[in-house]
Amino acid sequence: MVEYGYFSHVFRYLIGIYNYNKQTARLDHDLLGVVFWDNMKTCFLFPGQGAQYPGMAKDLWEASHKVQDLFKKASDASGMDAEKLLFESTEDELKATDKTQVAITLASLCSSAVLREKGILPQGCAGFSLGEYAALCEAGVIRLEDVFPIVKIRGVVMEKAARSLDSQTGAPGMAAVLGISAEKVAATVEGLAGSSVYLSNHNSPNQVVVSGTAAGLAKAEEALRAAGARRFVRLSVSGPFHSPLMSGARRDFDEALAPFAFSNPSIPVYSNVTGKAIRTGSEAKELCGSQLVSTVRWVAVEEALFADGFDRFLEAGPGTVLAGLMRALRADALCEQAGTLVSITKATETTR
Repeated sequence: MVEYGYFSHVFRYLIGIYNYNKQTARLDHDLLGVVFWDNMKTCFLFPGQGAQYPGMAKDLWEASHKVQDLFKKASDASGMDAEKLLFESTEDELKATDKTQVAITLASLCSSAVLREKGILPQGCAGFSLGEYAALCEAGVIRLEDVFPIVKIRGVVMEKAARSLDSQTGAPGMAAVLGISAEKVAATVEGLAGSSVYLSNHNSPNQVVVSGTAAGLAKAEEALRAAGARRFVRLSVSGPFHSPLMSGARRDFDEALAPFAFSNPSIPVYSNVTGKAIRTGSEAKELCGSQLVSTVRWVAVEEALFADGFDRFLEAGPGTVLAGLMRALRADALCEQAGTLVSITKATETTR
């Protein structure tokens, strides 16, 4: 099964704690009593695959009837027992991509639901890779009852496409490249004619990821080290995700998505493919297929969020990777973890 775990495998050095000065916060309250920051624009960020861990969202389930209802809807829509999946699965079982994609999407939407219950509403949202589906649901583009079967299908077609690329020379995969710009990585791999290696993720100013065949990655490592890369770290994955090598997955996924309705966003939601806000439901559906074969332009997403005036970010879901990536781009960024009851309570207290 796909082990798409480069979040925890590579990004640990980016994870830190941001000390927020509560004295700077000022609040307004609308007539319904919902808390709004009069001087801050809040964005929810949703993590991708690799952020999962056994027992995630259990504290939220125990504290919220809304979360318990989400679990029931996820179980009905996906055909999986959501409580068993999140609370009883082992770490290895959660690495199965069809299970992981449902589990992380559910945990992320549970975090969002509890944030909303506590009066914190997003004015925009974005998600990293798989996390984009939670963001599309948050923005009203994908219905709650549709998002779980969609991400389950996504995991199945990704696994199928990855296995079709296995060869006698080895399995395809991905590698993180450190200490060299994305532009230089792109130019280097583009110069490797016929090598089947591609820039797949632009995660931070100093970290990119490439995807390719076994032979392509071997050629890329040699060329990138010669171009100045400090490290070339093979990732614990079983496919060349976010690259043209996943074209078979895109065809299958586009066909599977056809019956599902996609609405226009109710709040700004940002695309991994373009780095820009998605304008329509039809655009969102097209980009879901494109994301499987395109570079995740996370730095571009972050730059667009800053340009559009967002200045408070809540990582709604398991892990703290996205906070680390954001501060790698801008050290003073206010990005708080909001995937557990403790962290959500802490985020709520900063508004008081």
